[in-house]
This record gives sequence, structure tokens and C-alpha cells, in this order.
Amino acid sequence: MSFDRAFDESALFRICFVCTGNICRSPIAEVVFRELVRKAGYAGSVAVTSAGTGDWHVGEPSDARTLAVLDRNGYGGEGHRARQFDASWFDQLDLVVVFDRSQERILKSWASNEQDAGKVQLLLSFDHEQAAMLDVPDPYYSDAAMFDSVLSMIERACAALFRQLEPGIRRRVS
Repeated sequence: MSFDRAFDESALFRICFVCTGNICRSPIAEVVFRELVRKAGYAGSVAVTSAGTGDWHVGEPSDARTLAVLDRNGYGGEGHRARQFDASWFDQLDLVVVFDRSQERILKSWASNEQDAGKVQLLLSFDHEQAAMLDVPDPYYSDAAMFDSVLSMIERACAALFRQLEPGIRRRVS
């Protein structure tokens, strides 16, 4: 797997968050989920990264509003550079989390087999309180208030996802 940021392929569990351009939703989720993992003491066991389905922003930093919402809420997001998901990554990933049904369709179409297609899951599906909404809205064409709302949705869904994964991580670590 070729990533600009270090990605520990020896980790017990490897997850990639994928949105459209990798400058708004997926970088937020990457930072939020990585912080959950760090606080739980599993930083060496869970590798977290992000990507986009499109190549429009490859090499660019996160959107300034993404960085602002992360900063206002005590997260760091500096150093991110957007990249496009590559279908060859499926082999090294355990879970590919997407934010809307469009990304879900795209990534499942890129999967070469049912096992890889099964790795693609909607983020909100992990949170029973938000699951009916299906999609996390793209804040790119909106304002700071939408970025706040999206962060809140992502935090809740990432916490729910982490609660589901943690028992398996704990078993594999101990």
C-alpha cells in the first residue's frame, strides 16, 4: 500500500475511511477514530487512514474548515494530504468505511471479489441512532455550522464503531 503518511501494515486491524475528495469527512473520521484508538491504548494495534474516491484534491491538505472544526474541538489534523483510494489496498485492509451510498457503490464496484466488497460499510450503519439517515452529508458546499454537525455525526458513529471493534482488538492484543 502506498500512502503519504506512515501506515503500520503490521497492525492487527487496518481501517480506511473514504469520502469523495479526502479533504472533509474522511480526514475528520481518521483523526477522530485515531484519537479513540490512542485513548484506549491500541495505537500500535489499529492502523487508521483515509482516502477519497476521486482524484480532484490529491496532494492537497484538508479543507480549511475541516482543520478549523477539528481545532475547535481539541483535535489536530495538520499534515494531512489527500489521496485517492486504490483498489489494490483492499488486500491490506480489514474495513473500508464510507460516508454515503455513492461512495459505497463506487468502492463495491472497485472490489474484485465478494470478500473485498463486504469490507465496504457505511459509517452511520454502526450507530443504531443514526443508521436510518444512511449518509453523512458532504459539508464541502456548506458553512462552518455544517462542519460542526458533520463532526458530531462522525464522533458518534466512530464511537459506536469503536465499541463494536474493541472486544476483538482486545482479544487479539492480550
